[in-house]
Amino acid sequence: MKKILLIATGGTIASKYTDEGLCPQISSEELISYVPSARNFCEIDAVQPFNLDSTNVDAPQWLALAELIEKKYEYYDGFVICHGTDTMAYTAAALSYLIQNNRKPIVITGAQKPIDLAITDARANLLDSLRFASHERAHGVNIVFGGVVIAGTRAKKERSKSYNAFSSINYPQIAIIQDDRIIFYIDDKDQSTSPLKFCHTLNNRVFLLKLIPGTSGRVLETLSSAFDAVIIESFGVGGLPNYGDDSFRTAIKDCLDAGKIIIMATQVTHEGSDMTVYQVGKAIKDEFSLLESYDMTLEATVAKTMWALGQTSGREEFKRLFYTTINHDLLFA
Repeated sequence: MKKILLIATGGTIASKYTDEGLCPQISSEELISYVPSARNFCEIDAVQPFNLDSTNVDAPQWLALAELIEKKYEYYDGFVICHGTDTMAYTAAALSYLIQNNRKPIVITGAQKPIDLAITDARANLLDSLRFASHERAHGVNIVFGGVVIAGTRAKKERSKSYNAFSSINYPQIAIIQDDRIIFYIDDKDQSTSPLKFCHTLNNRVFLLKLIPGTSGRVLETLSSAFDAVIIESFGVGGLPNYGDDSFRTAIKDCLDAGKIIIMATQVTHEGSDMTVYQVGKAIKDEFSLLESYDMTLEATVAKTMWALGQTSGREEFKRLFYTTINHDLLFA
């Protein structure tokens, strides 16, 4: 019987109603009590490193989770993290970079409704996650939610209330879960021979700039002193506007000269970026050799930028790390 560590961090799944709205209050041991049938296929221990709405989860909590799993790694066959849905995709991506080549499963789950309600998705999600974490073929960092298994770097929350909140973006689902059956679409556990790797640093001086019609490149000048990398969420397959003042070209040159990292992404959820298609993208990419996220999700792009900046201050090494495929995050670079 597999031994699983349940890591409770708060979120809707562990919330109760208060006069000020939903707030995490249910303990890790209480969460387990709502899925007694899980004891039929796994042994479960529980810990609670923090108890937060996921809106309040960022890099320090990601590092704390990775450190906890590193300390407990040899003692458990798998890990299940209960987490709020709003930033779950960011946490899943961050853990994919902080914990690499792991042949044990690290599952992140949560719910759209608290686990103590009569009608909720929480109990099914938690039971599915424990079942997946107990499967012999499960490995790596994945989100389990709504009966599907999604690679940690490919998940995006696309629905704010529905139970099927998460989608796998630009990549197939890893598996689906139907009652007590797990059907794998991607089974690559035996393909990785690289050693397990834990990373311990992130640089969160990263900003995501979403363009709207009329945005001036002067915004980059303002951001440059406060951040080490700026991800520009551009239109379509990728490009930068020129409203007659050449402000983006000037600002990008100044940022790069100051040693900053500029990455081009797209506001379009599916199919990714390709700056070579249109003149508004190709000209500026050719001039400055800009990096772009291609088919990566924005959540993975943000987390990977923080991780890569935490490993190096050199542009060429950053580029190598950024374009290295990790946990299925990048196909087209």
